[in-house]
Amino acid sequence: MDKALYLSALFLLLGILGGGVLGCTDFLITPGATKDGSSIIAYLADAPWLTGSMKIFPQAFHHKGEKRKIINFDSGEVLGEIEEALHTYHVMGYMNQFQVTIGESTFAGRLELLSQSGAILDYTSLMQVALQRSKTAREAISVIDSLCQKYGYWSPGESFSIGDPEEVWYMEIIGKGEYEKGAVWVARKIPDGYVSAHSNYPRIHKFPLDDPENCKYSPDVISFAKAHGWYPEENPDEDFSFAEVYGPEKGFIFPDFGVQIRFSMPRTWSFFNQIADGMEEYLDYCLGRDYSKPLPLFVKPREKLSVEDVFWLLRSHYEGTALDMTLDIGAEAFQRPYRWMPGNFEHNGKTYMLDRPIATEYTGFSIVGQMRNWLPNPIGGVVWMSMDDVSQSVRVPFYVNNLRCPVGWCEGVLDLNFNLDNAFYVFSLVSQFSYSRYNLIYPEVKAKIIEVEGEILKKAKDKELRGVELFSRHYSAGIEYMTSFTEELATEVTENWLEFFKYLFTKYMDGNVKTPNPPHKNPKVEWPGYPSKFYQTIVTETGD
Repeated sequence: MDKALYLSALFLLLGILGGGVLGCTDFLITPGATKDGSSIIAYLADAPWLTGSMKIFPQAFHHKGEKRKIINFDSGEVLGEIEEALHTYHVMGYMNQFQVTIGESTFAGRLELLSQSGAILDYTSLMQVALQRSKTAREAISVIDSLCQKYGYWSPGESFSIGDPEEVWYMEIIGKGEYEKGAVWVARKIPDGYVSAHSNYPRIHKFPLDDPENCKYSPDVISFAKAHGWYPEENPDEDFSFAEVYGPEKGFIFPDFGVQIRFSMPRTWSFFNQIADGMEEYLDYCLGRDYSKPLPLFVKPREKLSVEDVFWLLRSHYEGTALDMTLDIGAEAFQRPYRWMPGNFEHNGKTYMLDRPIATEYTGFSIVGQMRNWLPNPIGGVVWMSMDDVSQSVRVPFYVNNLRCPVGWCEGVLDLNFNLDNAFYVFSLVSQFSYSRYNLIYPEVKAKIIEVEGEILKKAKDKELRGVELFSRHYSAGIEYMTSFTEELATEVTENWLEFFKYLFTKYMDGNVKTPNPPHKNPKVEWPGYPSKFYQTIVTETGD
């Protein structure tokens, strides 16, 4: 590879890494693995500059020859224009009017393939355009392929979760660099009754070459690698591994952001480990110690999952496992399961990594897309959205045909002008305060989440029943009814969470705990102090 192009690709990657894009986590759950038969795709968008991203693209009809401007989601740069489809579908965030849902995580991949001059489509634009043009997950895969071959693929290697009410697919794609326009890719259907996940590392190794019902791939995915010496010409196609050939080098640590097996795979393992047996045997792979036994692409859960189960599975910090982040010195005095970025550091000439759980402090927004084939599309498709750290926030249902996005929950970058109308800031008030004395404050946050989400789920069920009745008589009235429900609920949740912060702040400020003490005027004040292990460390290090 030309040195100048290599450096250009490297700088592109570092710019993306600096933005925090390489931190997303997705769950893929098939209808046969859920209690109610819905498909579910969960997507955590982890970036320290991001807030809500619930943008609405209304259904529209276009003139022949009309163009669509493509704007890079991460930088705001205009990448070019593509031909607009004659009919584009309604999209709410990352789900469309047919309940097709797409999530992503970035895996970067071979440095030689990270730069493609003249390419127009970045990964987010691909997701948005595919949703505007697809009625099924399979169609979305075809749209992504055709767009990349025609207009070029601008982004690094990407993993896509693509689902509809009937089935769920996992797709990996990477551009062809400066060698030629387009991308190579593989897509696997997740067997019904199983679940999958991805978190910034390619997951597709060998794949069936003669099963188009369950596996699709670009026709040159293997020949392109052979032509450039990444896969020996004499090796059989059946042994080809997409992850090994197109993924990042094993154990390679990029400056300031460790994107590799050790940074990425423990999150996928964490999800599997919570719901399936036998995951301990894959821990060494996920820790980057033994590459001989990769984590399976999909597993069968012990029990079927509800959408509420998924909410809580996303809140994991490896509790109760060998990676429990509340137990080592990094948790500091109050057992906080977070490690501030950057995610790697050097000591005595050796580079180390800080663990990164599913739930992290720099999540901008997250969605749990629930697709239900027994309900009308405008109600069957619901995007459960939360802001900021998923373990510190509650989810609000956004129905796929909603006409408006509630104030404070819409697409945006982080506005450094503090604004309590922005739901992201309100949830951040609680999470940031909770981080200060995690082992004392978070139990209250968790209890509050259980209470509020329980109420939201009940309200949503009641409103959906009424919505179905309305849709049967007056379609537009049903759309307005569900839109208003989301608007009112989102506003109520934001206001209530601000009141919750005020309660927590008053109770826990200044390192003590204040509680009402009737009939006395002043509250009862307690000083819980530090854990005994912390005091022991003080004595050991100071001697007095």
